[in-house]
Amino acid sequence: MAAKIELLAPAGDLRKLKTALAFGADAVYFGLPAFSLRARLNPFDEEKAQEAMTYVRQQGRRAYLTFNIFPHSRHLKELSKQVGLISELQPDALIISDPGILSFIKSELPEIPRHLSTQANCTNWRAAKFWHEQGIERIILARETTLEDIKEIHAKVPGLGLEYFVHGAMCMSYSGRCILSKWLTGRSANLGDCVQPCRWKYHLTEEKRPGQYIPVEQDQHGTYIMNSQDLCLLEHLDELREAGISSFKIEGRTKSVYYVANIVKAYRQALDEARPIFELRQELDKITNRGYTKGFLFGEEKCEHNFTDSHNIADWQFVGEVIEYDEKKNLAKIKVHNEIFPGDEIEFVVPGGDNFEQKLESMQDAKNNKKISEAHGGAEQEILVKTAKTAPEFTVLRRKI
Repeated sequence: MAAKIELLAPAGDLRKLKTALAFGADAVYFGLPAFSLRARLNPFDEEKAQEAMTYVRQQGRRAYLTFNIFPHSRHLKELSKQVGLISELQPDALIISDPGILSFIKSELPEIPRHLSTQANCTNWRAAKFWHEQGIERIILARETTLEDIKEIHAKVPGLGLEYFVHGAMCMSYSGRCILSKWLTGRSANLGDCVQPCRWKYHLTEEKRPGQYIPVEQDQHGTYIMNSQDLCLLEHLDELREAGISSFKIEGRTKSVYYVANIVKAYRQALDEARPIFELRQELDKITNRGYTKGFLFGEEKCEHNFTDSHNIADWQFVGEVIEYDEKKNLAKIKVHNEIFPGDEIEFVVPGGDNFEQKLESMQDAKNNKKISEAHGGAEQEILVKTAKTAPEFTVLRRKI
């Protein structure tokens, strides 16, 4: 019997981690700020990391810890301070991109499995074999790896686990090796502090090279010449499975709870064959995105771009998330993210169940149980709403714009 394919989701904070697991992720990944490529907006200090790992264990799932920066010598001096914490956390694997960190982990924490980060840019079977011989159990292949590359790697190095990104943001550089952020702002993408300048508007372009022209579409707002579309391989999961991929990875540690819930649910249902793919693609269009591309999977040495704007705004707006649910009263306590009014038609996106829509007849302030005529995000406001069907914790709410 073939091994179950793993659905691996991003955990930008503890709430997103719990949401990902509620919506069907088999595993999550997160990192400690000092050695993770998500240094900014990363709350996983020692206490939060321990809480996260405890929760994952309670759910019977897996968690991988990212140690994937490109370190300088000064970082290596700090690495030894992490040994005790990593040993205590006992992640299911460490995700590593640098040979120096790999050597250190093999020496100091040999019992912890090691995965090779996509930042190491592995795209061929000889590189995969080399890393496997160094003690790497799984490789997160570079996004530039084609389907034919994957098949050959799996055939030539059959004992090696293969992981592949199936959804999320694409980089205009080669799997993240970019100096644009450092050049423009002093924040290094390769040390986890990318400000994503490739998503910015630009009014100036480089001078024409002799005989070579770069097409630029520009309006009064400028151009988004480096703004890659988002990766979406929802229709190609079977091909990837047959090629040898054992873990499907979703990008997005800095994305919202709403993003995590909807993307994980769509891919979970695709893997479980719970809904037709065309319906799930419609679900993905309810999330703000940059347009979708198949990336490099089929051998195209290019990445499609969204020149028009930084992103496509979806027709649906994230308005809240259920933080508590009383099944006896069918009463949901909702953290408000955007404005909600009585009379709104709301869709409830439910973990492990069917979505449902209902008109909000009324709502109450959760602090004093008084009826209110409006609720707004940004102020940590919580409301109580009677639901037509069960809406367990982690359910997210959206309204069509």
